[in-house]
Amino acid sequence: MAKHLKTILRDIPVNPVSDVPRVLLHGISADSRQVQPGFAFVAIKGDNVDGNRFIPDAIENGARLIVSEHPKPHDLNIAWLQLEGDLRAALAHMAAALHGFPARKLRVIGVTGTDGKTTTSSMIHHLLTKAGIKAGMITTVNALIGDQTLDTGFHVTTPDSPDIQGYMRMMVEAGMTHCVLECTSHGMAQGRVIAADIDIAVITNITHEHLDYHGSLEAYVKAKGMLVEALALTPRKRIGNPRLAVLNKDDEHYSYTKRLAPGKLITYSRLNQADIWADEIDNKPEQLRFTGHIGKHSFKVQSPMIGLFNVSNVLAALGATVLGLGLDAKQAAKDIGSLPPVPGRMEVIQMGQNFTAIVDFAHTPNALERSLETIRLMSPGKLITVYGSAGLRDREKRRMMPKVSIKGADISILTAEDPRTESLDAILEDMAQAAIEAGGVEGRDFFRVPDRGDAIRKAIELAQPGDTIVAQGKGHEQSMCFIDTEYLWDDRTAMRAALAEHLGIEGPKMPYLPTSKQS
Repeated sequence: MAKHLKTILRDIPVNPVSDVPRVLLHGISADSRQVQPGFAFVAIKGDNVDGNRFIPDAIENGARLIVSEHPKPHDLNIAWLQLEGDLRAALAHMAAALHGFPARKLRVIGVTGTDGKTTTSSMIHHLLTKAGIKAGMITTVNALIGDQTLDTGFHVTTPDSPDIQGYMRMMVEAGMTHCVLECTSHGMAQGRVIAADIDIAVITNITHEHLDYHGSLEAYVKAKGMLVEALALTPRKRIGNPRLAVLNKDDEHYSYTKRLAPGKLITYSRLNQADIWADEIDNKPEQLRFTGHIGKHSFKVQSPMIGLFNVSNVLAALGATVLGLGLDAKQAAKDIGSLPPVPGRMEVIQMGQNFTAIVDFAHTPNALERSLETIRLMSPGKLITVYGSAGLRDREKRRMMPKVSIKGADISILTAEDPRTESLDAILEDMAQAAIEAGGVEGRDFFRVPDRGDAIRKAIELAQPGDTIVAQGKGHEQSMCFIDTEYLWDDRTAMRAALAEHLGIEGPKMPYLPTSKQS
């Protein structure tokens, strides 16, 4: 894959200020560490870091072209393209052109929401593949392209636009016809989904999250709504343009996102009648059952993924695939029953213990409340939860979550979750004060255990036969950040390690963190 710069710029909306140099490009990136020989480096001035500072690093790594909003310095001997306007958008459009505009050859289903977007994306992908449709998927967990599973990073965010375009090109080359793309609010706000050419936009819900980045709930809601607005920006495709929005009628921001829809709208609900809705809901520990309705037609649904929130996720997936893409309703409802587990989502860890151990990803107040409600149904004994609150993130959330857990769990263990450069002790103090305000008593209803491995050990130590312990907030993530270092960490590995220690059997070693007592 190589294209001349003039060919790349020919059909995309960028505004060169300088002359366009004659240069052949093999790739493009805004991360100097990912630049390879023959790449273009786009020097974006971000919220915290100015990419122009890393131009020397990009050149050292083999950059053939620098793209910047600034004119070329006289002392640099390298091809230079000065652009005006949004460089993030330019990066996305250039990446799309370099890869041959793969999204225009795919039916792209974008999924966003505060909670449930990974699960809903996985459900949609499952239903498509069960129907014989060749579909790929890009989520915050991984990218699935045929038989390939590719890691998309340590933490939960939409991959950068060059990565998205690269994955989509691989899908086209592998004969895929559909792509399911999970879209985070950061990904939307930072233009990573530009040129992804969304055909169907699905919103699960919009609740309190990421206000540290977006500044206000209004800005956060607006970022989520950008996925629906993107439908109007998708160029005409040979396969047609449905421009379909699939929206949760139960969501408090439904009236706003509804106004953004440029074309057809499908609604879903577990509380009210909608285009697709549910009743006769039977949420049991072993399985979730309900009756789905589309107009006068009804069908039975059985899902291995339990919890009332998963009624909404299933309806969203069925709305996108049955009403949006024409899958048979009864067959799709049947296929829900064979859903594979989503990594780190209500994942049961069994090492032979006489209590239940779960790893879940609930990291927002709403998700934590829904998760504890669901797990409570599964636990005949006490419910013990382990969770933290990330540093340099939404400070209000760290006071909201303990109030949820004091109400929803019998015992809460407050611990580390990516403290970054903040004081972990200060974070835990904020959380502890919120727990006390909610009526919790330290040493009885909640404990502070800074090291996450020790916190999981503490939960296991407190568990009696029939109890349930759950580690919340990290799910499938593969690292934890202290200061500016990402330490390898997986809650599932940590849970297995702690259980093995407790049971006196062989198991994985507890991952190391700087808070660990081990040297």
